[in-house]
Amino acid sequence: LRLVHLDLKGAAPRVSYLEQLFPLLSQLGASGILVEYEDMFPFQGELETLRSPYAYSEEDVERIQQLAELNRLEVVPLVQTFGHAEFILKHEKYQHLREVERFPNSFNPHAPGTLPLLRSLLAQVMEKHGRSSWIHIGADEVFHLGEGADSRAWLSRTKGDVGTMFLRHVKEVASAVAAPGRRALMGSHARAPRRSRSPPAAGPFLSKYAESGFGSVWFASAFKGTTGPAQAWPPLGHHLQNQLSWLKVVEAMPRFAPLRLQGIVLTGWQRYDHYAVLCELLPVGIPSLALCLQTLANGGFTDATKRKVLDVLGFHSIQLERSTCEGNGAFPGAQIYRLVEQVNGHLKESVAKVLEEESAVKGWFSPYHRRRRFGNPRNLESFGSRLLKLHEDWQRVERGLRAQLAAVYFPDAVDEWLEENVSPYLEPLRELLRDYR
Repeated sequence: LRLVHLDLKGAAPRVSYLEQLFPLLSQLGASGILVEYEDMFPFQGELETLRSPYAYSEEDVERIQQLAELNRLEVVPLVQTFGHAEFILKHEKYQHLREVERFPNSFNPHAPGTLPLLRSLLAQVMEKHGRSSWIHIGADEVFHLGEGADSRAWLSRTKGDVGTMFLRHVKEVASAVAAPGRRALMGSHARAPRRSRSPPAAGPFLSKYAESGFGSVWFASAFKGTTGPAQAWPPLGHHLQNQLSWLKVVEAMPRFAPLRLQGIVLTGWQRYDHYAVLCELLPVGIPSLALCLQTLANGGFTDATKRKVLDVLGFHSIQLERSTCEGNGAFPGAQIYRLVEQVNGHLKESVAKVLEEESAVKGWFSPYHRRRRFGNPRNLESFGSRLLKLHEDWQRVERGLRAQLAAVYFPDAVDEWLEENVSPYLEPLRELLRDYR
């Protein structure tokens, strides 16, 4: 199985975009999607407080599954049940379930209310995913486990260790989802394989799984969302190398029989956690995803693999070193890809050139001049037309990008991305223009 991770904890796409995306995923070699709903799931009853204002409706969740089925994609829902629980534990109602009182990251596995809450969460998600044969229960990055008062008391009383504590909780959660025809999937503590270009050496970590009696394992690579919390543009060569390194681990699997590979998840984080800024948008990550999927599907990166990616995406060429693609692109969100490329590659530089390098601005329109509304019109006119044109050009890009983003994303994501990636550069330019006028 090759699952594409849809991280909905930020910039969750409209269902209309997924309708365009799923055929592309199938064409590129995906066999399923791993859907990390977080606050986009339409929780009901007492859990309704967890819902985002833009959460999917029950009809949306059903439509997503229908679209996946039409494109031969298996749907695996992901519910965080240990770490990455900020979207739950940020609420005052659930703060008493934190492992460490001041941090909303992880559940206290000893709190009486933790397991009942998780069972309720899982029950609602599973009810809406009756066709799914897998459910992912999270469990990676359980920060501060063992540091809470209850955990310290348990460690002292039982003479146990944090690893045993972790497994006790995971087993309880797994038992809550166990059912004929459905299996639980969980994440590892270690994120090094996803974050780095290369996974760990095959021998040591596969031996541990084989010796512990595991029948199968999953691997997790990445196509975006691992090279910086505020990364706006995915490094193609980095992510391609990550897939090639994992393929070497796959080649080593026969040495560890009867342990077998169940599948690989291509992760595509949209935020590092619930409180982090947005990293690379999904349409911007499509070229990287295409390269990664085709590389895994074909067991390597060849000229034929590259040609398939170019043909499917509508590009003429791909420059791995520069992480750029030449051609207009013909994939869902290609316009966003191109506009973000302009912003990422030129906005900051062009504004800085006016504010910091233009001699007429530095010499005759400094902050001192602007505060006192004092300047020589002759000198102001020498840069005024360039200033006006630069502002008009970027305002046009901003308007176009806002319109394209609004077709794919909900208003909160559109505003957030523009405020984080465009406003910090356009606002100083606008202030300069206001003073000039």
